Amino acid sequence: MDKQKELFSKVKTYFPGLNITNLNKAYNFGVKAHADQVRDSGGPFFSHPFEVATILAKMKLDEKSIITGLLHDVIEDTLATKSDIEKKFGSEVASLVDGVTKLSKISLQKSNKSEQVENFRKFILAISEDIRVLFVKLADRLHNMRTLEFLKDSKRKNKIANETLEIYVPLAERIGVNKIKEELEDLVFLELNPNVRSTIKRRISFLKTQGKNNIKLINQELNKALNRFNIKAEIVGREKNPFSIWKKMQKKNISFEQLSDVMAFKFIVNNVDECYVALKAIHLTYPTVPGTFKDYISLPKQNGYKSIHTSIFGPAKQKIEVQIRTKEMNEIAELGAAAHWQYKSNLNVQEGRKYKWIRELVEIVETSSEPEEFLENTKLEMFKDQVFCFTPKGDLISLPEKSTPVDFAYAVHSELGDFCTGAKINGKILPLKTDLKNGDQVEIIISKFQKPSPDWMDSVRTPKAKSRIRKFIKTKEHTEYSNLGQKILKHFFSKNNKKFNEHYITDILSLFNFSRIEDIYFNVGKGNVDPMNIFYAIYPSLKKKKKTLNKKIIENQNKQKDNKDRIPLKGLLPGLAFTYSKCCYPLPGERIVGLLIKGHGVVVHTSDCNELGKKKYKDNKILDLSWDNKNVGLEDYVSRIRIVILNEPGNLGEIASAIGNNKGNIINLKLTSRQKTFFEMLVDVKVKNLRHISHIIAAIRSLESVSIVDRDKG
Repeated sequence: MDKQKELFSKVKTYFPGLNITNLNKAYNFGVKAHADQVRDSGGPFFSHPFEVATILAKMKLDEKSIITGLLHDVIEDTLATKSDIEKKFGSEVASLVDGVTKLSKISLQKSNKSEQVENFRKFILAISEDIRVLFVKLADRLHNMRTLEFLKDSKRKNKIANETLEIYVPLAERIGVNKIKEELEDLVFLELNPNVRSTIKRRISFLKTQGKNNIKLINQELNKALNRFNIKAEIVGREKNPFSIWKKMQKKNISFEQLSDVMAFKFIVNNVDECYVALKAIHLTYPTVPGTFKDYISLPKQNGYKSIHTSIFGPAKQKIEVQIRTKEMNEIAELGAAAHWQYKSNLNVQEGRKYKWIRELVEIVETSSEPEEFLENTKLEMFKDQVFCFTPKGDLISLPEKSTPVDFAYAVHSELGDFCTGAKINGKILPLKTDLKNGDQVEIIISKFQKPSPDWMDSVRTPKAKSRIRKFIKTKEHTEYSNLGQKILKHFFSKNNKKFNEHYITDILSLFNFSRIEDIYFNVGKGNVDPMNIFYAIYPSLKKKKKTLNKKIIENQNKQKDNKDRIPLKGLLPGLAFTYSKCCYPLPGERIVGLLIKGHGVVVHTSDCNELGKKKYKDNKILDLSWDNKNVGLEDYVSRIRIVILNEPGNLGEIASAIGNNKGNIINLKLTSRQKTFFEMLVDVKVKNLRHISHIIAAIRSLESVSIVDRDKG
């Protein structure tokens, strides 16, 4: 009862119009509905909905959201129905509870790709109806992650953790609920990689005990800098969480000691003017770390986040990150979209710039056809960081990081992208593959004779651009294969002294499980259907050996070759042998080319391999290759890493454990240099792709005994 009163009092503090009677009614309804149920921890089941409601209260959500939190499991786990909830709490609450229930039934970690995609479609459409459904689901997932330890099934625990990292963490980031995002990341880290997490925590603890990051001292010095400009600020200092540190180590391929922002200080000032005065005070007092300044006040993030970021060589020459914001900005930084629900009960969830990303996801749902395309595009949309560019008229265009002028063109208008031939960036004509930067003014050059190029696919970043280009390629490919298939059939009929007639082919469509004659042409052109089978289906009497032509034969004809016959490369000439180079060890995820060597076939290199520039290969043909994502998972690939490690007992075992824990397989190890203090070695590891080896390197880099670790490219 005390906890109940505490919860309701909490809601009352920020939601003055609260109806305590409604909350009590919802609480009692939930207790009664879940009366005989227990959780995996052995405690009463209703403790879970209550904790979910408590999390929602900390997010300062409206009354109906709190009630939904208390009731979110009753439809799924009890005899209560949607109509029961509607009678007692109204249609809005009933709809919210039903929405959360539907989300709970959607499993996003399916082995079947098409089923996973369909479930993800439903998920996106559900949260687009009312953003509060997502708030409740995030709170639900957070409490489930907090109690994950009580699950005994390790596979299920792993599945829940991966789903949380892939779906719920980026969604929490998208709506700006930073506190929930960080806690989810840490809980996932604890489940999936506890050894690396504990290693990083130990390193942070070591730094604190050594006094290198004395928060109190730095706080005092920063306050002195502000006082000189008559700025009063609340300064809060903290170490970044282990997961964010690990992510940055991976992304930048650097060691723990090279990080500039293990320490972060937050300045909370009274107004926007003081934000910029505080920035002036800090920059005039301490040297800045180049390339770290970001002004999210003038150009806010899509989730509404506003703040000034900069990194400095602060007191005691410590590299620290500084964030400067007002109280209101800080509230939005912590609560995100939830902050807009304070004191409001009827906010239109479909309006406002802050929900633009949801509408973009819905657009992807409606336009994507292939499962891989849909998942790729949605995850890209959810994870993207932004750059802001301008049209010649001054209109602002928001794009993902490393976007190109082609992305810009499609963002302005689809036809502008289709007819794009070049671009002026800040008045200078530059290649279409140029990465755009914040503040760039972009003018697109078009031609009515231009068409989307397949080459653009390797450089564009936005889902819209990828979808449009892919659609054009497929349409063009289908047309070309169809024309080729028609020519092949005409030639085959002519060779066998028979007149080609489309009406005859129409009569046998059902035999091949096709509905249109174009499907026959396309599959013949692509090599999926033998023209001989078409011919003998029309003229069975001409078959030399009488066999019954049935669906089973046709289906067997169209079956794909065994996995061992599939190759993971696109752009390779048919029948040409290939090998992977032993100098750069190319991996899926890297840009690649093929070096055609007489007598040896094609040797696959990374596009930036130094070997390609050698004189002995100047006359060799270079093929433009790419990875075939449908087949890259059929085998493991070798990557070589160079490690410099302290010469102490047990260190080699730590490295082997780090590789094994991250599902790598050591196939060779060679000591190249051994000294009294350090020794250097080359380790060949079997991995799945570039991302896999990056994870392994990051895990090794977090070990205290490791001085250097990177990929060896010969």
